[in-house]
Amino acid sequence: MTTTTTKKKAAAELAQATISEHDGVRYLHLGTPWVQGAMRLKKPAQIELEYVQRMMAWMLLRPADELARGHAVQLGLGAGAITRFTQGVMKMQTTVVELNPSVIAANRAFFRLPAEGQRFQVLEMDAQAWVDQIAEPGAADVLCVDLYDHEAAGPVLDSAAFYRGCARALAEGGVMSVNLFGRHASFARSAARIAAAFEGGTVISLQPTREGNTIVLALKHASLPEREELAARALQIDTRYGLPARKWLRMIRPLPDSVLARP
Repeated sequence: MTTTTTKKKAAAELAQATISEHDGVRYLHLGTPWVQGAMRLKKPAQIELEYVQRMMAWMLLRPADELARGHAVQLGLGAGAITRFTQGVMKMQTTVVELNPSVIAANRAFFRLPAEGQRFQVLEMDAQAWVDQIAEPGAADVLCVDLYDHEAAGPVLDSAAFYRGCARALAEGGVMSVNLFGRHASFARSAARIAAAFEGGTVISLQPTREGNTIVLALKHASLPEREELAARALQIDTRYGLPARKWLRMIRPLPDSVLARP
């Protein structure tokens, strides 16, 4: 079987992207009622979903003078909210890795995916293959990981090897944000794997959303800044980008010892 035929067969087995709209918001689904992403039609640059906003809490862990510099990578496109923000609002070099071609097509047709160019590219491939085969060590300064299938039951890539690959792909001082279900039985296991992969750095979480999404932030080989510095950064993010960073600051939690002690 040729590579092209294999790729077409794999794509055919993936859930197809579907669209709904309600009260001025367009939603992305994968053939189920579960929401995979959203965009407010009159404000497409605005990040609509609360958990996706919280995935941007990595901004608190970047020095103010470096905040919009460097390379931002998203593993999992969703409805393109983070992509539109890092590429369009922050003007960062941005790369998206998305396995499902129907999600990419839906983003181009319905969610204002930016045109590819020198500062933006879309890679239609598996995120595990990207961390194993494509990403140069230290290639990314920011890595946002949101990898759920059509059932949204748990992350589809969640192994210790995957998180080690993510850490390897980040530059020194780089930061990863990961969407996990904090009320799911797998949360402690996932968080422990992230902490192990980022040994020598800092791993924290935000309190869960009402839906149970918990964002974990991992800082490579660096410590959490002092509270006053974080507060100054939060004010700048609130003022310049309109994101609720001061609210995020109140949500930061260290990982519990019971998680860190897991084998």
